[in-house]
Amino acid sequence: MHLFTGGSSASLLVSRTMSESKKYDIIILGAGASGLYCAMHAASRGRKVVVIDHGGKPARKVRVSGGGMCNFTNLHVTPDNYICSNPHFVKSALARFSPWDVVGFLAENGISYEEREHGQLFTEQGAGRVAGALVARSRRAGAELLLGRTIESVSGTGPFSVDTGGEILKADKLVVALGGPSWAQVGATDLGFRLAKQYELSIVRPRPGLVPLVLAKNEKDICRELTGNALPVTIECNGVRFTDPLLFTHKGISGPATLQISSYWRDNQPVVIDFLPGQSLSGYIEENRSSNVQFKNLLSRILPKRLPELILSQALAEASVSQLTKQQIEVAENRIHRFSVVPTNTEGYAKAEVVVGGVDTNSVSSKTMECKDVPGLHVIGEALDVTGHLGGFNLHWAFASGAACGDEL
Repeated sequence: MHLFTGGSSASLLVSRTMSESKKYDIIILGAGASGLYCAMHAASRGRKVVVIDHGGKPARKVRVSGGGMCNFTNLHVTPDNYICSNPHFVKSALARFSPWDVVGFLAENGISYEEREHGQLFTEQGAGRVAGALVARSRRAGAELLLGRTIESVSGTGPFSVDTGGEILKADKLVVALGGPSWAQVGATDLGFRLAKQYELSIVRPRPGLVPLVLAKNEKDICRELTGNALPVTIECNGVRFTDPLLFTHKGISGPATLQISSYWRDNQPVVIDFLPGQSLSGYIEENRSSNVQFKNLLSRILPKRLPELILSQALAEASVSQLTKQQIEVAENRIHRFSVVPTNTEGYAKAEVVVGGVDTNSVSSKTMECKDVPGLHVIGEALDVTGHLGGFNLHWAFASGAACGDEL
């Protein structure tokens, strides 16, 4: 097995000698939501567990999730809320772990919640309390946490060896809970994917998900004029649609609707926006057919004020409502109900909340999260090719996959 190194390529040629190595039952790489949840479950079953993380503070993504209030699960979790090349993969873990399992865990730690729209559950005490509970419960169960430790190398297949730059740790079981490179500002890296390649695991090409979209110049100019404006829309791409708020930015579009559809968008594909979801523009025009007001002024009553004049031709925007022809109404309907844009890009991992893609789930057991071709190696959380929708689904997957793995180790 080739050696992974987190340092310079020269270190591949150096054999580090240690006077002594520490032996564990399980080594977990990554002290995030999935890693800590896995640790508490495995340690509570009497396993000798160590969790290693290069950051000085554990559960850093958890601490900033949900705007600091931690949208920790969703009451409506189903397999349909996840993007995965093997759509059946998530069913086993989700069937064994419900939103009430998370609620119960938090309640045991004095953390209450509130339900918001679309079944989203947020803490009332803040994300920091959730992170603290994960750490405290892991330690109480007997797991050891080694923080601020650089993972210099990983080698072996039984036992696995992890070199942290100062000591060698060995275990028969290795869990990769390193997530992906989204939210690099809180320490996220692609280390999990590099380890997967080292162990010759198939990887579904990673890309940013739940991320703002950048538009081409013409549409970007429109968005700049509307920066800060938000409105409910239905947005569609690749046959998938969401109805949520959209936010205009100086680069393009953001907001929940955009973030949701971004996980399905691919290069050069159009995104279609309905600015009046659930309403009929032609019906609204007929209701006001006798009005001599300019069309753009009528539309400004139900849309952001400047939007109509920016997406309609000047002649159509300034036409009197009473004088609109059938053809003009059809043109207006296409622009308002079926506004099509082709994004040039996303805003990348720096602004992405998740990664779409990852370790191919066809090579992983859906029951234990163990790699089928590398006994003893497990992959959980965001490192897998499993991406949830916006609304608590990704943290729920972190907990569910961590529990599924920890209960079987």
